[in-house]
Amino acid sequence: MPTVKSVDGTPIGYTRTGRGAPLVLVHGISADAERWAPVMQGLEASYTVYAMDRRGRGMSGDHASYALEREFEDVAAVVDAVGEPAYLLGHSYGGLCALHAMLRTKHMKKLLVYEPYAPVVAATEPSAITLRYEALAASGERDAVVTTFLREIVQLTENEVRLMRAHPSWAARLAAAHTIPRELRAAEQFSFEPERFAGVTTAIAMFVGQNSPDFLKDATARLSAVLRTSEVIVLDGQKHAAMNTAPSLFVRAVNDALLAPAQNT
Repeated sequence: MPTVKSVDGTPIGYTRTGRGAPLVLVHGISADAERWAPVMQGLEASYTVYAMDRRGRGMSGDHASYALEREFEDVAAVVDAVGEPAYLLGHSYGGLCALHAMLRTKHMKKLLVYEPYAPVVAATEPSAITLRYEALAASGERDAVVTTFLREIVQLTENEVRLMRAHPSWAARLAAAHTIPRELRAAEQFSFEPERFAGVTTAIAMFVGQNSPDFLKDATARLSAVLRTSEVIVLDGQKHAAMNTAPSLFVRAVNDALLAPAQNT
């Protein structure tokens, strides 16, 4: 599988499939590139898809220390490795990474993000929830870390969790369980600075599930309000994982967003 070295030297791996305009995919917490499998065939029909593994899992390496800014650099490195302007799609935590990668590359045609999260106010200390996840991970309870995250944070139903368990990506989710606490901690302590995006001219489409948890819908609304080139697209009847629960709808939404003319800014 191809890899590219990020700024700190960490190798970031990705797959390249399909034909058409380049589309880079960035997964969220508790996942790897396999999480896109339900929509991959649909996307490959129209795009050359670059599905990256974020650091700490799958095809990618890791580093002894962790900082969210390194993830921004990782995404930008993959976009630059494409060799031509590319579309970029980030889900959840991967959406936050994709937003900030936009500031680190000149090779982006349009950005799609699906419920990226940034807190209203950055925390100075990890929350009790994050500390509990860290304790679970330290005890080696990988399954408990993943399933608790899906139930409590993503707010999936038991049936939706069973659907995730049955997916081939479940083994990769368990293998990457140790990355969940560090990413929760980083997300809580992250400070979103709108002024950094003042000069952005790239069009941004922001997907949000109609039935997603309020904290994700609120975060999408807050971010859209300060990103002047953005528009919000509601995924009818969906929550935070439409790739799994409504793959055909998700692919249509991506196609519609990428084919839509740029808004006047």
